[in-house]
Amino acid sequence: MAVPTTLRQTPLTCSGHTRPVVDLAFSGFTEKGYFLISACKDGKPMMRQGDTGDWLGTFEGHKGAVWGVALSQDASKAASGAADFIAKVWDAVTGEEIHSFQHQHIVKCVAFSPDGSLLATGSNEKLLRIYDLNNPTGDPFIISGHTSGLRHIAFLGKGEKIVSCADDRTVRFWERSTGKEIHRIDFASIPNGMEVSNDDAILTVASGNTVSFWNTTNFEKIKEYQVPSQVHSASLHPSRSVFVCGGEDFKMYKIDYSNGQELESFKGHFGPVHCVRFSPDGELYASGSEDGTLRLWQTTVGKSYGLWKCSTETPTSSEILSPAKAETAA
Repeated sequence: MAVPTTLRQTPLTCSGHTRPVVDLAFSGFTEKGYFLISACKDGKPMMRQGDTGDWLGTFEGHKGAVWGVALSQDASKAASGAADFIAKVWDAVTGEEIHSFQHQHIVKCVAFSPDGSLLATGSNEKLLRIYDLNNPTGDPFIISGHTSGLRHIAFLGKGEKIVSCADDRTVRFWERSTGKEIHRIDFASIPNGMEVSNDDAILTVASGNTVSFWNTTNFEKIKEYQVPSQVHSASLHPSRSVFVCGGEDFKMYKIDYSNGQELESFKGHFGPVHCVRFSPDGELYASGSEDGTLRLWQTTVGKSYGLWKCSTETPTSSEILSPAKAETAA
């Protein structure tokens, strides 16, 4: 049972996409704050200021639904993978395309190494590819082992390991330099969502109606909690105090990481929630939905942060953010 709260959670709605939002990612901290990128089936990834949701630009060039996105830690580069069988790397400041990498099937996920020199992709070819962005014309290093299309991919440590999840109901850890499979975790349901914590210590997996947490060093399960709905994505707060998740019932859940108690649940979206992530400072979390919107939620309701200025006020009409409004305001 959810614990009642005296303050009302009022998410900021970031409009502009015309089809379901299926992936999102935050950058690390930069001199200009942090940033947020979203993937959408409309084929047009969007870049936003992370703490406010203000639209900064749209990456134009894909000819199919975009399934996966990533930002480099310093927010200088963006990456996207799409149904046009192509992964692209963009200059995140100018919006210009830097590299385009052809695949043989739909590219479902992309990830930068911590230093931004490598790009990993996962596709419906059941393969992981590693591109050296300092030698973009060279052949990628290919890792095989999954028996179905990939869903998510991430680097671990300084980039010496990679973790991936796929429709074959497995999460697998790989040695990047050799492509050797280090460890495999089997699930009863497809792992819809996967996240590596900021310190690389914990892997969060959303599968079926459970959210589980795994030690990335010894691969042991730390915790597992049931969620009231089939869950598509989950994110652990940087402090490891709470985690948030969302899925088929349109709701966002905030749950105590230590004991699994549901702290809050909000129905702000008008469709299933496909992706959710905490900001790097943990002050907010972003969600993307079948309804075509991104929403930003306060971790601590009532705290002044970004566009939230007062615990008793709701955002004004100017805070319902769309590209057109953001461009006009700029």
